[in-house]
Amino acid sequence: MATGYVYHELYGWHDTGTHAGLAPADPRRGVQPYRHFENPDAKRRVHELVVATGLLDRLTRLAPRPATDDEILLVHTPDHLRRLTDANETGGDAGDGGSPFGRGSLDIARLAAGGTIRCVEAVLDGDVGNAYALVRPPGHHAVPDSGMGFCMLANIAIALRAARRSRGVERIAVVDIDVHHGNGTQAVFYDDPTVLTISLHQDRVFPPDSGFVAERGEGAGFGYNLNLPLPPGTGTGGYREAMRRVVLPALHRFRPDLIVVAAGFDANALDPLARMMLTPRAYREIATMLVGAAAELCDGRVVASHEGGYDAAYVPFCANAFIEVLAGVEDPWEDPFRFDNLGQQELQPHQEAAIKETEKLVGDVEGP
Repeated sequence: MATGYVYHELYGWHDTGTHAGLAPADPRRGVQPYRHFENPDAKRRVHELVVATGLLDRLTRLAPRPATDDEILLVHTPDHLRRLTDANETGGDAGDGGSPFGRGSLDIARLAAGGTIRCVEAVLDGDVGNAYALVRPPGHHAVPDSGMGFCMLANIAIALRAARRSRGVERIAVVDIDVHHGNGTQAVFYDDPTVLTISLHQDRVFPPDSGFVAERGEGAGFGYNLNLPLPPGTGTGGYREAMRRVVLPALHRFRPDLIVVAAGFDANALDPLARMMLTPRAYREIATMLVGAAAELCDGRVVASHEGGYDAAYVPFCANAFIEVLAGVEDPWEDPFRFDNLGQQELQPHQEAAIKETEKLVGDVEGP
């Protein structure tokens, strides 16, 4: 079946201001105005590469629509929505002091959450076989009462709660491959045994106080939250083993009706906000494993929603590789950077030790 694809030019108009990377511009502290790390370039260039390579011709365009207040409040508190609404005319911060937004950005954030909803609904309705939501701002750090980590609204969590209400989907697995811990998605579903959340991330890079192996869910949801904090420098070999020994067995035990991917590409070898070594080939392998699992478990139903990735030159090739797999491309676009032979791309002993710690917990995941 076809692969759905959401993108809207307004995603590039979400304004994160003149931060110097992460620090607010402040001449008194010697911080010159520059660009926030979360700026439009990487996502815009992903879309343009999808067009330039001809991949867009193999995708089915899906039009996003804004998430409603009712849908947002399935996840977020009224106070958080009110804070964003009150600042929509002036600009402000999403709640953690490090997630600035400009005038009208709430409208764009609604469109990002709604774009993910659109993909989930299209896959569940059988209009497309799988789908990719190239949305901005990202969402996996937003918690119910606050935005965080460049995220205003929890795009995936909102989409899943909305789809559960409108489509009745029962069991959902969220696999977060962003280099930062998917703390927001974890928080929303922490006590829910019908949503399996798995996060592969660099150990304590962000948020520095979350993403530990011991965070396993609570109440009825205990055992249905898996974190795999990987050491800095983990490359293709480490991620391949993490997928093979943790993610795939957990998915097969859980047997979801839908697999959703928090598709961050900031574990790439050039990213300024992390220290991992993934390449387009690595992302192609990850996508292939997830698509294969979905074919076995849930009639191929996979939805990916774009999260992080901050090197505007390299991220497009990583995302393009992932989307190619969704679309069944057999002759992939060539990676001009050719970092696959970087030293220590193979699984290292300290990475093996980290994988083992989470691998021990997979047996606690139960199926329907």
